[in-house]
Amino acid sequence: MGELSRTIRERLDSAYESLRHAHADGDTYLADIRQEEIKELRRIAANHDIGVEPPRCD
Repeated sequence: MGELSRTIRERLDSAYESLRHAHADGDTYLADIRQEEIKELRRIAANHDIGVEPPRCD
């Protein structure tokens, strides 16, 4: 796994975790920010042919 791929996956994991906390706390502003961050990271991944899976819903 390349450095870009690893960085994107780590940042996505962090953004999804933050999004879950924002939803749990009712923080719609932070949730909106995290959703845009996730969208942008997924766009970058797609542009570099990096497959990213959606988070598991445990």
